[in-house]
Amino acid sequence: MNRPMMLFTFAALSLSLTVDAAPPAASDLIASGVKPRGNEVLLPGDTPAFVNGHVIELAICLDTSGSMDDLINSARQKLWTIVNDLARAEPTPQLRVALLSYGNDGHDPEKGWVKVETPFTEDLDTVSQRLFALKTNGGTELLGRVVQTAMQELDWHDSADTLRMIFVAGNESADQDKKVAVRTVCKNATERGIDVNSIYCAYGDDNSEVRPGWRELAGVGNGEFAMIDRTNATIVIATQYDQELIKLSADLNETYIPFGNAGRAGCNNQAAQDANAIQMNSANAASRAATKASKLYSCSWDLVDATRDGKVDLAKIDEKDLPEYMRGLTHAQRIEKVRAMQERRTRLQSQINEVDQRRQSLLKKELARQATTNISSFDLAVRGAIRTKAEALGFKFAPLGTTVANANPAVREMELSFYFVQYGGAEKMSTWVANDIVADFEDARTDGNDFAHDAQITPGTPEAESFIKSLPTHLQELVGSLQGRIYLRWRDKINLVTGGC
Repeated sequence: MNRPMMLFTFAALSLSLTVDAAPPAASDLIASGVKPRGNEVLLPGDTPAFVNGHVIELAICLDTSGSMDDLINSARQKLWTIVNDLARAEPTPQLRVALLSYGNDGHDPEKGWVKVETPFTEDLDTVSQRLFALKTNGGTELLGRVVQTAMQELDWHDSADTLRMIFVAGNESADQDKKVAVRTVCKNATERGIDVNSIYCAYGDDNSEVRPGWRELAGVGNGEFAMIDRTNATIVIATQYDQELIKLSADLNETYIPFGNAGRAGCNNQAAQDANAIQMNSANAASRAATKASKLYSCSWDLVDATRDGKVDLAKIDEKDLPEYMRGLTHAQRIEKVRAMQERRTRLQSQINEVDQRRQSLLKKELARQATTNISSFDLAVRGAIRTKAEALGFKFAPLGTTVANANPAVREMELSFYFVQYGGAEKMSTWVANDIVADFEDARTDGNDFAHDAQITPGTPEAESFIKSLPTHLQELVGSLQGRIYLRWRDKINLVTGGC
């Protein structure tokens, strides 16, 4: 059964797993050779020297009021997809990302309920950590205040050819801030060469009174406007290559040599973000693996990267900052250890890139076959805006994919794929969808009618267990983790499992 396997996920996934790894203290960073810049302490992964001016800075501002769990989960799901899009650009940019949250009752009202979750950093693991730590909590959404905070508190690079972008995503009126006029602050941003992009998160019927303000915000801010349905925010396709990429990603971790207290914290956080990605789904973890094999993923807490980039001299490093297994080595042996880890890492990254190329090819074919453009998704809103501005600066990107809907294929043409559907209850909104027949299934469910299927398997029975064991290993794990109704299509056969597995 070595066939392509696809899993589509629409809507948001509500997850509770967050593996915290505390960011390193300033003293730890300094002890490890990472120096502060001005009043800002560089997080692991930051680089004070910019390469050839190819710098892209993204300040992502997310509404964390009580209604925005779906948006946050979409950002968690698609962070690595957005990064990978930039990693494949020519030339490869230097990426710095900042994360801000707003509209949260837990934030300081004196600051307009806005919080800088992380300043600009090249450490993508820190961005992921902060994303998974976000909690929604009521709130008043002040767009003017969050844009102002991004402008004033972030350390924007001053090179003329740097692409500077603020992304503000939310669903309430753009005019709630009576203290800081959002149009004025957006105009001020453009004068500094910072584009302000708006992502209006519609819910059900679009609010015609709210949407124009978000469109105007982007217009004044020299940015792009996008409207997404926050309850139908992302598509995920899990392929047969995901587990191989997850394994290679774990192997890649073994090539990192943490040094100093910052190294220990960074290494722990790397593993924590691997776990967060896997908890989302295998597709997310596969995308993260591709990121870790790209030029945009580097860790200043890692002795291999630090030595390669000339930030650390092995002859001068304090022995106490080395991991225990390197302290007793001679200088020559330390050099050899670092060289061996670099060579192994290069081989693994090459393997990941090769597998991911096959995965990307399969994803493009499946998206075209399923006649979907994912046009209302968070990640396409961000990627599309970045591409528009970056291409004007000379960056080149591969096409995003099919934008014209194709006719739904006949059943006999779909025999190479597995499909699953899960319908969650009111407390767990998640939907796993497949192809054209799902519309019939959903209509029947909504109307209270029966849906014809070839077999019904009762969860927990020997028949169900036998059926699950007949699937490939990664599908066994997948089916075993699902709850609710599972709809399976194989060739022209349909199985419906009710009550979960």
